[in-house]
Amino acid sequence: MSAPKPANMARSEPQSVAAPLTRAAIFLVLKINDGPGNLDTIRAFCPDLSSIFRAVDFRDIEGGLSCVMGLGSAAWDQLFGSPRPAQLHPFREIRAGARHAVSTPGDLMFHLRAKNMDLCFELATQIMARIGSAVSTVDEVQGFRYFDDRDLLGFVDGTENPRGQEAVDAVLIGDEDPAFRGGSYVIVQKYVHKVDAWNELSTEAQERIIGRKKLSDIELADSVKPTSAHSALTTIVENGEEKKILRDNMPFGRPGQGEFGTYFIGYSRSPHTTEQMLENMFIGRPPGNYDRLLDFSTALTGCLFFVPTASFLDAVGEDAGNAASTDTAASKSAEANGAKDGSLHIGSLKGETPHE
Repeated sequence: MSAPKPANMARSEPQSVAAPLTRAAIFLVLKINDGPGNLDTIRAFCPDLSSIFRAVDFRDIEGGLSCVMGLGSAAWDQLFGSPRPAQLHPFREIRAGARHAVSTPGDLMFHLRAKNMDLCFELATQIMARIGSAVSTVDEVQGFRYFDDRDLLGFVDGTENPRGQEAVDAVLIGDEDPAFRGGSYVIVQKYVHKVDAWNELSTEAQERIIGRKKLSDIELADSVKPTSAHSALTTIVENGEEKKILRDNMPFGRPGQGEFGTYFIGYSRSPHTTEQMLENMFIGRPPGNYDRLLDFSTALTGCLFFVPTASFLDAVGEDAGNAASTDTAASKSAEANGAKDGSLHIGSLKGETPHE
């Protein structure tokens, strides 16, 4: 099966990538199981996601529920083939000294947000009731908003997020990849922190590592801010223009288990921006001038996903009926010609539009 034709999505509606920040979230990363029928289950689910969402959302229409579904590189090839998003690839592992940005499995990603956890929980439950037999859970994290948008290290997180039209321009693909206009890329990483060691630092030392004042969240002046500060290394400027991403990081943890973490999630119209930030953090700019925050934080996961438009998901499989008769005829023709290449001769369910 190939991806829905761009012509079928002339009025593409993006997923809710740029939805407002909320108090609760669930991050769900899944792997599609091997075996017959599992890919068909996921394809059939794609156009039904919107109705599942509406059913849950209607139970509390003021609850601020949103849902984003992303697909990994290997999953895209298995589910849709060609055309494929121009910059979709597996998450790129980074190693530098003791620092390691790991690359971990992930075929599907669901980012569920709401004012309260009950809506997120119910939507996740309904999604898994539908596709649970076809997938295995790689990672599941329930995140919460911590006081005035702070992480568990005590600093405000996401201050430099773009807003309004600037956010839309930062996260949604445009004419650079017209077949997937309105889509986005998202990178997720699960970090755990050495909170006890961090808290042994003075407030001033912590501020130099982050690049901001802890209480006021005001950025340190360039004259006193180290070039290795987190805020410095994650500022990306190309051709005189700062490139933004949209973060919706969430704290998570289990105090009884000594677990304190941050779930990083960054949306962008090109994964290159976030990847450059990570290279600066883990390798350094210049190399060796790395983010000292990583002396206290360890990445446990790392995945890159493409976020198609909601219109794309709704269009998955819409021509299956017509395609089936075409595929049957093609299959019989191939058999008559003695084709024995092992192919099921399903062909394209959506046409053979090339992607350049």
